[in-house]
Amino acid sequence: MLRRLYDWTMRLASGPNAKVALGTVSFAESSFFPIPPDVVLVPMVLAKPRDAWLLATICTVTSVAGGILGYIIGALLFDSLGQWVIRLYGYEDAMHTFRDSYAAWGAWIILLKGLTPIPYKIVTLTAGFAGYDFLAFVVLSAITRGMRFFFLAWLLRRFGEPIRDFIEKRLELVALGLFAAIVIGVVLTKFVF
Repeated sequence: MLRRLYDWTMRLASGPNAKVALGTVSFAESSFFPIPPDVVLVPMVLAKPRDAWLLATICTVTSVAGGILGYIIGALLFDSLGQWVIRLYGYEDAMHTFRDSYAAWGAWIILLKGLTPIPYKIVTLTAGFAGYDFLAFVVLSAITRGMRFFFLAWLLRRFGEPIRDFIEKRLELVALGLFAAIVIGVVLTKFVF
């Protein structure tokens, strides 16, 4: 099953709807979707390394746009939609602590959490909920998400074939590692922040 999913993703990555799929996943992940855009970005850059910078740009722009939606949900719809998203991920207890942290460390939270496997939607919702400066949020989101996606694109463009060979030979191990990174990010957000 994992091999079929990988093959499907590689076909999607080189197909005509690849960029739309990447943008959709990247946008949704920043506000409510649980799957990080890296899952789509990696095979797309491996399938078309010459498009690495364009793909990183699409990922960055749509991630920031999704972050803006997350911010708006946190600022204006927190009592309804925002609460639902927070409950869905089990962050009710950590939310108020996280909000208080924004007063002292808002810029650092956005910059550091945007680079990690910690779900970015928590950062975006909390920034809106805490009333963090909107313009600063957008600029910091563009910096941190851009750094993440452009660094990943550079790595894949530079070392693409060996990485692709490694992934294809050890697909189950790579999938397990990605799943573990997501789980660790969720757990860290829930218990540390």
